[in-house]
Amino acid sequence: MANGNISVIKIRDILLVTVPSDPDDCTVSELQEQVLSSMERHSAKGLILDISTVETIDSFFARTVSETVKMVALMGGLTVLSGMRACVAITTTQLGLSLDKTLTALDVDRAMELLSDTLNRSEGRK
Repeated sequence: MANGNISVIKIRDILLVTVPSDPDDCTVSELQEQVLSSMERHSAKGLILDISTVETIDSFFARTVSETVKMVALMGGLTVLSGMRACVAITTTQLGLSLDKTLTALDVDRAMELLSDTLNRSEGRK
């Protein structure tokens, strides 16, 4: 499903979203809306939010990502934030934003493995 610069790709019960390289506030808000509606529509269990193309981050973007992770969790899903560049990690920390329980991975492949393993472990407990 594509809308503007944002595409949400469903892979089994996981959604993959690649954030555009220089997202404006409108794009970031649209991304959040699309992720949440896709979580509901597909009954997804997880989300990989790929930010590998993002070179700079502002407080609105960082706050919206943090809120989206929390919203996905409220909907019963897990989020893995993948591809965070060092400069983005530094800025996020300097902005004082906490991604407490957010799973992270260096790239999408590792994110897929991490999310699949985590979901499989939680399924085994039920």
